[in-house]
Amino acid sequence: MGLFTEAFTGLTARVSGQLATHGLSLVEFEVLIRLARSPRSQLRMTDLAAQTQLTTSGITRVVDRLERTGLVRREACPTDRRSSFAVLTDAGRTRMEEVLPGHLELIEHWFTGRLMPDQLSQLLDSLRVVRDAVRPEATSGAARNASECETR
Repeated sequence: MGLFTEAFTGLTARVSGQLATHGLSLVEFEVLIRLARSPRSQLRMTDLAAQTQLTTSGITRVVDRLERTGLVRREACPTDRRSSFAVLTDAGRTRMEEVLPGHLELIEHWFTGRLMPDQLSQLLDSLRVVRDAVRPEATSGAARNASECETR
């Protein structure tokens, strides 16, 4: 576990530095990337909180910051007033297009490029097994209907 933590914190420090040059924190980037890869670039706030492992008030604060900078907007659910969506804006998509090339270069240099293809495949498969066991709500939610508004 110590080795895993050392690798994770080392990568996180490098990624955080790269994201800071674009005015984003690691958690803001995580929210943007999850929205970008979700159907219609939107997620219910409760699903976004679960996927990022933030509390509902924590995700509200992050979305508030991203909304103030125009990267995300909120949309009310038309069928359930209790639910709302976080939606990636055009400005948010543009920011991701600016951030991703350098982010992917960094990941290639410090992580994926250091492993042989079979090592990387085995590591990713293993991480998915562990992730699915300890954080089943962290998947992208693509299988779930993104327009579903009812709360759980």
